[in-house]
Amino acid sequence: MLPVPISDAEFAKFQRFIFEAAGISMADAKKALVTGRLTKRLAAHGLNNFGDYFKLLSSGQHPDEVQMAVDLLTTNETYFFREIKHFEFMRTQVLAARSRPTPYRVWSAASSSGEEAYTMAMVLMDCMQTTPWEILGTDISTKVIAGAQRALYSMERGRHIPPDYLKRFCRKGSGEYEGFLLVDRSLRSHVSFRQVNLNTALPELGKFDMVFLRNVMIYFNNDTKREVVARVISTLKPGGYFCVGHSESLNDISTAVRMVAPSIYQKPV
Repeated sequence: MLPVPISDAEFAKFQRFIFEAAGISMADAKKALVTGRLTKRLAAHGLNNFGDYFKLLSSGQHPDEVQMAVDLLTTNETYFFREIKHFEFMRTQVLAARSRPTPYRVWSAASSSGEEAYTMAMVLMDCMQTTPWEILGTDISTKVIAGAQRALYSMERGRHIPPDYLKRFCRKGSGEYEGFLLVDRSLRSHVSFRQVNLNTALPELGKFDMVFLRNVMIYFNNDTKREVVARVISTLKPGGYFCVGHSESLNDISTAVRMVAPSIYQKPV
């Protein structure tokens, strides 16, 4: 199916739509992304142009379609053990905490399809022994949350999983699932997923020892970054750690945490 062309005026409406829904500032260069991801939705509703599709989204009569559009415009590819230095840092912190009686809690705040949360789970399962632990993964997209809960991934997504972890924590698919891996139930039992929009007031999530918010702020303007980071940092325990993407920084964004290593911050005790 060929993408339906989108005018500048129509694209501006979708820029406002995704900013209001998710706080994402979509650059003018993203026109092709919008047409590529949403053209099928026009066809599904028998529409010929993006102006009519925007009217449908704005009518208030199709909340499921609004969520579908948000899902399609916010979904990004990821993989296991992405930016591995964060997981090496996590390992040192987890080893230091494994004798304590209270659960070690970690939040993957923009978990996408779940690879980040399950990577965390592999590290914690390897290190924690008898210490209880739990991981929460959240995303604005219900579609990727559903995929994360299935825990089924292409082997390509798992290419950076250490061989020992792959053997211990994953099940290799066969037959119709050839070329896929399934995260083992022993890990899945420690990981929960839910939809959360970081651009609005957070639900009650509890307090965390470590939070990852990686490769998300690049989509926000500075005001939105400050608001989102303030919300997320409020869930950190004193002394807890906050990790952002290697290409991201909290300069001029937050003074509530201090940098302890590139892209790793700590909340004062």
